[in-house]
Amino acid sequence: MKRLLIANRGEIARRIIRTAHRMGIETVAVYSDADRHAPHVREATTARHLGPAPARESYLDPAKVLATAADAGADAVHPGYGFLSENAAFAEAVIAAGLTWVGPPPSAITAMGLKDAAKSLMAEAGVPTTPGYLGEDQSPTRLQAEADRIGYPVLIKAVAGGGGKGMRKVEAAESFAAALASCQREAAASFGDDRVLLETYVTRPRHIEVQVFADAWGNAVHLFERDCSLQRRHQKVIEEAPAPGMDEATRAAITSAALKAARAVGYQGAGTIEFIADGSGPLSADRIWFMEMNTRLQVEHPVTEMITGLDLVEWQIRIARGEPLPLAQGAIQARGHAMEARLYAENPAKKFLPSTGPLQHFRLPAEGDGVRIDTGVEQGGEVTPFYDPMIAKIIVHAETREAAARKLADACAEVEVWPVKTNAGFLARCAAHPDFVAGRVDTGFIDGRLEALLGNGLPSEAALSVAALALVELEDRDLSPTPWAALGGATGFRLNADPMAEVRLETAGSVLTAPLIDAELGEDDALLVEDGVVVFDAGDVHAFRWPEAERLGAAAAGNGLLTSPMPGRIVSVGAAAGARVRKGQPIVTLEAMKMEHALVAPFDGKLVELNVKMGDQVSEGVALARIEGDA
Repeated sequence: MKRLLIANRGEIARRIIRTAHRMGIETVAVYSDADRHAPHVREATTARHLGPAPARESYLDPAKVLATAADAGADAVHPGYGFLSENAAFAEAVIAAGLTWVGPPPSAITAMGLKDAAKSLMAEAGVPTTPGYLGEDQSPTRLQAEADRIGYPVLIKAVAGGGGKGMRKVEAAESFAAALASCQREAAASFGDDRVLLETYVTRPRHIEVQVFADAWGNAVHLFERDCSLQRRHQKVIEEAPAPGMDEATRAAITSAALKAARAVGYQGAGTIEFIADGSGPLSADRIWFMEMNTRLQVEHPVTEMITGLDLVEWQIRIARGEPLPLAQGAIQARGHAMEARLYAENPAKKFLPSTGPLQHFRLPAEGDGVRIDTGVEQGGEVTPFYDPMIAKIIVHAETREAAARKLADACAEVEVWPVKTNAGFLARCAAHPDFVAGRVDTGFIDGRLEALLGNGLPSEAALSVAALALVELEDRDLSPTPWAALGGATGFRLNADPMAEVRLETAGSVLTAPLIDAELGEDDALLVEDGVVVFDAGDVHAFRWPEAERLGAAAAGNGLLTSPMPGRIVSVGAAAGARVRKGQPIVTLEAMKMEHALVAPFDGKLVELNVKMGDQVSEGVALARIEGDA
């Protein structure tokens, strides 16, 4: 293997590039229009353009990927994860083209690709499977009868499913028919296959998986287990190794079952056998069942690397070259505890909606001392709407699980990203939650504690103080006239009070009072932006500015134009067109989000333009009035 094409993007492409270059292998990066300036493109030996930004027109087009491999002189293809990594037809095409496929045999991908067939195969191999129904009869009547037999709650799962799509929990018989129809529609739309299977629903499930490797020489080993129970909407959030509460007897049983599963399909390369465990009590071998197999490298593979000290990508490459496994089972040891948190470009405060845009400020924890960062983006780049919103993985290692949890919480709290929103603060609270630290985890952990994990949305006192200092220092540098500057500067006018004791700041539509502490403002504490400052607060981000009337008075000083800062209703007009007005006089008052915002005259002059009256509804950015200053 001399030149490896990586049929993927982002952090996994960079991850593969690092190992390949260390092994003396040249790399070929591929990229779409949206990724033209991405780090993985720059770091590879060479790069080739695949096509437009949508994945189906670039990364998910097998013909384009193969043609690019030929054009670039690649002799091998690594699919990473996602995209084409579990596409058996693509694997076959790579091999047919005379290239080395860094992955399992296409036959193994096919065998494990459909959940019902995979479960049947595992049952034949002696791997414990969840009780349920895997039959060919997919009539609603038969499925209802089987659900009644299994007992409620029951889980409906799409046969070809993944990522939580085509999956429904049904609590009672009368709800089954509607849930089945919904599940089938979603499965057909997502996978082109509306077939389902039924499983006993485990009320407090834990998601435990085993990393396996096998070579072409008949050798197979496990690299211990990972616990991926911390999930939201069936998507993993925090993963760890080893699994909390896993005793040696149970570990021996689950790893033995995983190796049986791998051998049953003639597996080669890296694979993950996923199990569901009953978390209502201590882990027990008789309460852990096979769920599915992922025939690729997993997103969470770094936690296994951290506890074993092994490079899983190197193992993949060596096995693909026909070499035997680098180590026998007895030589593989685990040390300490590792955790990984997935940093997403999303807004937890708005139901975790994806967040896109430029990365004007992007700072992650420093690597070293048991902290590792895998990311596919950098400051000055952009998060686009075309791909998965995961922008980084924060991985930590420590001697104990409690120490690893503390380290992960601290690392997540150090994340600074603006203006793209992230889940960093949410992750920090997850890792610091007493139940998580104590190892009380299951797949319902987040939903059961969501309010606490989201936080109250308010800045800490420290963040308020930093914002106050930053805004005052900013005002000291920008002495443009404002109505409040004449009444005591940034702090405003207060009778019988120290004028520099506190200031009023606006953040997220609320006006808060912040103590003005006499302290040095560190460069890392606040980020100056166009109309205020941004403060990074234990993973959360807060944008501050002067309250509306004060801010708009200052902003309007240049041309006397008063514009609506947001949609709202005019509740007061303080002067008539043509009238003389004085600096600081309220001209128009806008009501929005149950708060009133007064727009004031920035200087003495004449109200030459008034475009609204009481009761008018206005949009953001509309010109409301204009004042002409005295000559």
